Amino acid sequence: MVIDRKTKLLAGLLFAAAVLLCRLFYIQIIDSSYKESAENNSMVREVIYPTRGIIYDRNGKIIVGNKVAYDILVTPREVSAFDTLALASVLETDPEFIRSKMAYYRKYRTRIGYQSQVLMKQVPQETYIKFAEVQYKFPGFRGQMRSARDYPVNAGGNLLGYVSEVDADYIKKHPENYRSGDYAGKTGIEAAREEELRGEKGYHIYLRDSRNRIQTSYKDGELDVEAVPGKNIVTTIDADLQQYGQQLMQNKVGSLIAIEPSTGEILAMVSSPGIDVSQLADIGRHYAGLSQDPYRPMFNRTVQASYPPGSVFKLVNGLIGLEEGVLKTTDRYPCSHGFTYGNGRRLGCHAHSSPLAFKDAIATSCNGYFCYVFRNILENRKYSGIQESFDLWREYVASFGFGHPLGSDFPSELGGNIPTSAYYNKLYGRRGWRFSTIISLSIGQGEIGATPLQIANLCATVANRGWYKIPHIIKDSEQVKIDSKYHERQYTKVDTTQFEAAVQGMWMAVNGGGSAGGTAFSAAIPGLDLCGKTGTAQNPRGADNSVFICFAPKDNPRIAVAAYIENAGFGATWACPIASLLVEKYLNGEIAPNREYVEKRVMDGNLMHRVKKD
Repeated sequence: MVIDRKTKLLAGLLFAAAVLLCRLFYIQIIDSSYKESAENNSMVREVIYPTRGIIYDRNGKIIVGNKVAYDILVTPREVSAFDTLALASVLETDPEFIRSKMAYYRKYRTRIGYQSQVLMKQVPQETYIKFAEVQYKFPGFRGQMRSARDYPVNAGGNLLGYVSEVDADYIKKHPENYRSGDYAGKTGIEAAREEELRGEKGYHIYLRDSRNRIQTSYKDGELDVEAVPGKNIVTTIDADLQQYGQQLMQNKVGSLIAIEPSTGEILAMVSSPGIDVSQLADIGRHYAGLSQDPYRPMFNRTVQASYPPGSVFKLVNGLIGLEEGVLKTTDRYPCSHGFTYGNGRRLGCHAHSSPLAFKDAIATSCNGYFCYVFRNILENRKYSGIQESFDLWREYVASFGFGHPLGSDFPSELGGNIPTSAYYNKLYGRRGWRFSTIISLSIGQGEIGATPLQIANLCATVANRGWYKIPHIIKDSEQVKIDSKYHERQYTKVDTTQFEAAVQGMWMAVNGGGSAGGTAFSAAIPGLDLCGKTGTAQNPRGADNSVFICFAPKDNPRIAVAAYIENAGFGATWACPIASLLVEKYLNGEIAPNREYVEKRVMDGNLMHRVKKD
């Protein structure tokens, strides 16, 4: 059958109409994105930002609160011709700033659509009020009040962390909760507890007219959603103690950490130099200076720096020796100014009364003694060879919380390093290493790396006679509960009965009573029964690092402290007085008159020049 031209034309028109009708049906009925776009053309949603949760210290003191902040927003598609100079004058900014912003918005007009953008954030209240009076002259521009962080106490800048505007990458990772102009916690507690602190945004829906002017609430506000405030958080931090610790660490590089042994709650956590809370309030203005500072104030040394623990690690080796049966507390070894090994090589030591027993060796921090102990652990005949005994030694060390993150609720915690037999096999060959090859591990040197938090946890473990609770900075509260793991005891592989001798040795280091004196007598505080262990950790980048751990009282301890000061020399010189002052302040509430000179020396001390800057 021959189809004439008219029939073909009619069929073509009918087909095109059918396609068009199908497309219209799809767009208007099925395609929700089109419906949403159409709604957006007639409606506008004004976001209601929730109040961010408050952060308290352990005693109910507010350490992070909220204040009102004022932003200037612009909805590019609502903007008509305006006087740039007049707007710049009202907002007290450069006209070129406004021109460049508007040029950017015009370039991405299609992508931005009717979405409001933050033109200026945290403008002064006076500027905001002045703008509100003339806002009608600048269609598309409006003011917005929101909450911003407020810091009534200068305590723990690095610990608390900062809140800042989210960028494109952050929005991409959290598309359901954030959009341009929103804020989120980026570091510290603010980041770790962002989900609880941020709350839930609400919004008001308004109708527009044909000229894009807002007229009235949509359905009388029936579909409006109220904002849900963020949850309040109670920390384990003692704000007053944190402040005092920061004062002690002023002009020093390192860390100072205090833990309540029975709970694992962190009482103070100082990384020095650190971020002042006044800088947190406007981190955008200070970020460049902080990030370029050669002393790296944004680097949280308490959980991210890995140091050789030095002589405080002798406690671990001694306890392992006791548990393995290769050491008795009565065993005596000579000092002889150190330990001789190999072809006349020597690991040096100060001159001590010799021979020494276990408690005296701890009190005097004798290097030679603990070389004998470590040798006996590795050359124990009940094992097939050094690899087996070393692997067992490493398991013991790991049970004290070394070589892996402790699992704290603080973000970005690193795990330090405890070497493996596989590492030494690769470095020296399977039969190419022995005790003398790794002798430096006897005294906490060599390939051992530990964070200050791990060193503080060691102190709490000894104070508890063999167990610890994972250090943490958030307490259970009405609105926020912590993981049950923070309430569980973590036992070491060393029996709890072995620890009493180590505790007695630490007590003698501070209070005397042994045959050879102690290295930490300057830390003694009448009535507090303080126990301590000094450490001097070798540093390839300069002077030795000063280390001291201590706890008090001896029985039923309430506080355990670790001080780690870079390039400060002997443990007794700087770390010892700093840690003991923190203990005294916490337990007594003040520094005794006869120790005020110690406090003054510490407060006035400036060790920054000793540190090699990055």
